[in-house]
Amino acid sequence: MQKTTFKYSLEGQESERLIFRKITSNDFETWLKFCKYPDSLKYIFSQEQLLINDPIEYCKIWFEKINNRYENGNGGLNALIDINTHEFVGQCGLLVQTIDGKEELEIGYAIMPSHRGKGYATEAAIKCKTFAFENNFCKSLISVIVPENIDSIKVALKNGMILEKTSISNGDEVNIYRVKNKFLKYHHDRFIERSSSKSLR
Repeated sequence: MQKTTFKYSLEGQESERLIFRKITSNDFETWLKFCKYPDSLKYIFSQEQLLINDPIEYCKIWFEKINNRYENGNGGLNALIDINTHEFVGQCGLLVQTIDGKEELEIGYAIMPSHRGKGYATEAAIKCKTFAFENNFCKSLISVIVPENIDSIKVALKNGMILEKTSISNGDEVNIYRVKNKFLKYHHDRFIERSSSKSLR
């Protein structure tokens, strides 16, 4: 059977400690542990969704969103697997989002509670940025972060992002952090350099 990948997939990519792969239904029980952990979802789901208060239902919603993204070409999260231990560390990927009526490409990430504080989110986010820019997917990338989510803000800043504006997402106030694609300027400058060189011949 031919291997299929979703748009903006990092499947098969590696960073220093992590392997990226497609998320499957076999990951449900593992991710349920994330959904059961206190405060894991308070910065991810909307205030209205948090009223559900059912970890299994949250996990179902999460996987439905992932599968919808895969099927509709809207990017998606990848499973993060530790290269040495093969443990499931978390999820990270490139997500198509509509912010203030404009389509954007976001770096999204979520780390298992047992693996937090070890730099995995930053490592995965930087890999997503590098991969997206080297492939010229976009002129810039964003991260959509609730103002109270200090840990995610730290990851965005370490990834070279700066706070651009405040917006509304799913009825909640969020901050938009952005980093520009410097590779585009490099390729443009190289093109100008080559063109100038040819004109002098």
